[in-house]
Amino acid sequence: MFLAPAAVLLLVFFMHPTLQTIWWSFHGGIGLEPSRFVGADNYVRLLTGDPLFLNLEVWPPSGALVNNLLWLALFTLSPLGLGLSIAVLADGVRYERTLKAVIFLPMVISATAASVIFRFVYSPDPTIGILNAVLGALFPWLEPVPWLGRRSVVNFALIGAAVWIWTGLATTVLSAAYKALDREVLEAANVDGAGPWRTFWRVALPMLAGPIAFVAIALVINGLKMLELVLVMTAGGPRGASRIIGFTVYWEMFNNSRAGYGSAVAVVMLLLLVPVIAVQLRRVGREER
Repeated sequence: MFLAPAAVLLLVFFMHPTLQTIWWSFHGGIGLEPSRFVGADNYVRLLTGDPLFLNLEVWPPSGALVNNLLWLALFTLSPLGLGLSIAVLADGVRYERTLKAVIFLPMVISATAASVIFRFVYSPDPTIGILNAVLGALFPWLEPVPWLGRRSVVNFALIGAAVWIWTGLATTVLSAAYKALDREVLEAANVDGAGPWRTFWRVALPMLAGPIAFVAIALVINGLKMLELVLVMTAGGPRGASRIIGFTVYWEMFNNSRAGYGSAVAVVMLLLLVPVIAVQLRRVGREER
């Protein structure tokens, strides 16, 4: 009886939409309710006939799926590394709380507002774009770079904005976990001659494995679902170079009115998330035991 309300909410707002999305992924047509059954055509087209999603005929490969692999690598490792470094180096220093508040501030800003801010930061006009102005001051011979208009750098620019936003979460979680470590163990390692560097790598880091896994999984999930930054900053451009899976779901459904095709993209995203969810459930179960 106590579980019934939560079970009903899961069925109505999670299971039903998920099953409906899977059903729609086998249908085609224009509109938000596809009615023409097309079997696996959407998936075949997605993986073999849509260069905006996956293009293996060029080197390096391109498309939304490839871009998401880049996101998963850089967007996961960068905030994690920065957050862990800040959490350890800022531990116990003066103005620690102020520093962490400043780093966490981007998490309070909406993703849309952050996207608008970085459109100005990346502007090719050095009188507007802070990044080009700084680079021009340091290296006068450099020409202004259209960060959001050049295929070779646009994904790195978007990931940079995402790292600026999400480093605050990693710092907050890992700082709290680092402060909760048993200090007697760390002091014993120092007394035994381990030194600060070896103490961190051999003692503190293994003890932080759980919080690090939690932050990494959160970053992976948000990297796969990322929408606002791409939509506001580039709308997938230039020429589809910055498309990722989350953006493709939205674009196909609501801009191109191809709900069936967009549902197929959503199912692919769900399949990519299943291993991540399985790892998280296994980790939680192991901690409970």
